[in-house]
Amino acid sequence: MTQKMFVVAMILYVWAPRAISAAEQVSKARFAYGAINAYMETTWIAKEQGIFRKHNVEVEPVFIIATQAAQAMLAGEVPVGLIGPTHVINAVVAGGDMVMIMGNQNKVRYQLIAHPSIKRPEDLKGKKVGIGASMAGLATLAAIVALDHIGLNPRRDNITLLPTGAEPLRLAAVKSGVTQATVVSPEIGNPATSEGYPILVDMAKLNIPFQASGLVTSRKIMRNDPQLIERIGRATVDAVNFIAAPANKNRGVESLMKNLKMSARDKAEAAYGDLVEDLPRSICPTVPGVRSIMKLMVEMGINPKAANLKVEDVVDLTLCKQLGGDGK
Repeated sequence: MTQKMFVVAMILYVWAPRAISAAEQVSKARFAYGAINAYMETTWIAKEQGIFRKHNVEVEPVFIIATQAAQAMLAGEVPVGLIGPTHVINAVVAGGDMVMIMGNQNKVRYQLIAHPSIKRPEDLKGKKVGIGASMAGLATLAAIVALDHIGLNPRRDNITLLPTGAEPLRLAAVKSGVTQATVVSPEIGNPATSEGYPILVDMAKLNIPFQASGLVTSRKIMRNDPQLIERIGRATVDAVNFIAAPANKNRGVESLMKNLKMSARDKAEAAYGDLVEDLPRSICPTVPGVRSIMKLMVEMGINPKAANLKVEDVVDLTLCKQLGGDGK
């Protein structure tokens, strides 16, 4: 080996490992999902099938009820998560840094499910309806809208909206008689119908513009660590495509059964079929859906200050458009 070749080889030896290390550096992040329903499948699948890792991001998914998830994100403890727009709106109104960047559940699918003792809507007067962990959450809006659809008003009809927790806990509260009705997703509610728990309202059939959940982060993180956010965004798109592919049905169904603790495969397959149909292919949150949430929060007195916001204050469509979304 000539002296010149030796020098070149030494340079490559010294610098190549550093270059490779920089190129392959993996982003790491905790990822909060604020509900337990089929729509969290994009996160579970991305983790279980190595899709996050494929995009050089190591994600630790952790369930934190949406209200607490929002607080953890505002405190800088969790950089990104799947939560509803009500929490983003409340944070922005209060001067917090939070923004929704991708869509996940772009319509409402909640069912208002009741205790068997409730034979007709009027029987809910003076009773308790379970919602999420706080009055500020999406379940509160959904419950009020569902009750309104059957001619009931919580204030007028003395119906207590009782914070009960995540969806499985809300259904358990109905079964134990702590509450007489609640709103849950179909994969949680449908199995209870065979036990005599009636569905009073199926909100999926109401066609209400309603942004139920989406990928949320802060504008600071978008500026300071755009690579992390882009990697998670691309992994999420791949997860949606994975779920939608017929060849992956078995893996998807098994994931739902594991994460939702479903023992009946036929019910898991039905939930998976609904998910494939409902997951947004454009991957952007819907502007009408977010605007509808803001309007409802004002009209129902949940946060009148939401009237001072524009959709652009709580939504940034830049990334989702880059990833093929239409942003309508």
